[in-house]
Amino acid sequence: MKQSLQLKLSQHLALTPQLQQSIRLLQLSSQELNQELEQFIENNPLLERVDPNLDADRPEESSPFATSDQATATAPVEEHSEASQQEDSFNDDHDIWNEAAPSHGIRDDNDEPDYPQQDAGTTSLRDHLNWQLNLTQLPLRDRTIVSLMIDALNDDGYLTQSLKDIAEMLPPELEIDPLEVETALKHLQNFEPLGVGARNLGECLALQLEALPPDTPNRDIALRIARQYLEQLASRDYNKLKKLLQCDDDSLRAAQHLITGLNPRPGADFAAADTRYVVADVIVKKTKGMWIASLNREAMPKLRVNRMYAEILSRNREGGGQQLASQLQEARWMVKNIEQRFDTILRVSQAIVDRQKHFFEHGEVAMRPLVLREIADEVGLHESTISRVTTQKYMLTPKGIFELKYFFGSHVATETGGACSATAIRALIKQLVAAEDSKKPLSDTQITEILAQQGIVVARRTVAKYREVLQIPAVTLRKSL
Repeated sequence: MKQSLQLKLSQHLALTPQLQQSIRLLQLSSQELNQELEQFIENNPLLERVDPNLDADRPEESSPFATSDQATATAPVEEHSEASQQEDSFNDDHDIWNEAAPSHGIRDDNDEPDYPQQDAGTTSLRDHLNWQLNLTQLPLRDRTIVSLMIDALNDDGYLTQSLKDIAEMLPPELEIDPLEVETALKHLQNFEPLGVGARNLGECLALQLEALPPDTPNRDIALRIARQYLEQLASRDYNKLKKLLQCDDDSLRAAQHLITGLNPRPGADFAAADTRYVVADVIVKKTKGMWIASLNREAMPKLRVNRMYAEILSRNREGGGQQLASQLQEARWMVKNIEQRFDTILRVSQAIVDRQKHFFEHGEVAMRPLVLREIADEVGLHESTISRVTTQKYMLTPKGIFELKYFFGSHVATETGGACSATAIRALIKQLVAAEDSKKPLSDTQITEILAQQGIVVARRTVAKYREVLQIPAVTLRKSL
């Protein structure tokens, strides 16, 4: 085969490093953006954050983003309240337990406790229970078994292992009798919080009911329900319950009220809290009769190119400062791409606000159907770009704070040939259920018929799906006495 040279022209798309950076920054949340900037600033000394209080009089390199107003940059904050181990040492004198800390004894409100109070949230459940164990007069053998049970509790305070498994975990030479394990469990179940050490929900509720005064009205009926008939109560089978318990509506209603007032997760108050905060990227306000979106300056990092390094580089351009020159260009790209990121977020947000202005006036029931293509056509960007912009970006409105994606949704046809947003339909279902008669709650079919009367054509299975999304129980579970 004869070899030859041929000239061929072709086109292909190549993403420049600057464009790749711009796309990556656009899809980051505010917190991820600040983390990205911290790493970039650490690796590139030519870019720095501006502290308005310290640098008010210092000149900055000209940039619309670098010379914005003096608002401070605030990233989304995640606060994790972790359980910390109690460091106080407590006196193990048996008199303290007898006089100041009985298991569930009644103490006069005027009495001052002789031991430090432990707050849920500042100590773990295991620490709290072990602290109570240390105040008991139990022999070492029993304390060992109770301590092992405490370690077997889950975060809700339930005993997740069987008594047989716990007995097998103890050294064989101790020759633990099954009765000893059951007795140790009784000791654990006398600790606070009430209901701890239960092996199932019924036992947990029964432990709390047993701690009530014996003359509490309908306490015995509630105990029977907790021990035997929780399934019937959960399914709202009131007629069957009244036959089994041989009681009337008032007694059953009072017993149900007692049970629903109990804590099904006694250990949850001691679990480590995980509180997450988001900072809105955009703030929406009504100005002169129009809804206007504006950037949240506190969520915008204030950046500038380091002037000292830039001047050194300008004086030594011929001194082999190629690496500094590259870092200077990267710093400028970063400032420009950050500016472009927030400009794109603002444009997309305003386009959303313009199309969902009825939502800001009347709430979810006025939400209109909206797809990414509508916003893409409005701002002249690709749908994939709109998807990146609306993910993990938040808008603060008089109705609350929402992710930008919240304002997009599918539509359902109406009898007039129009369309209704799925969000609006869910809001209508929520309103209908909230206003229903609890003794005769609305079925999915009835809700479908009511929506049809309002001109919204929707199938019963769609109503059921939306109801489940709203975490609204089925009709049989919403029925009350």
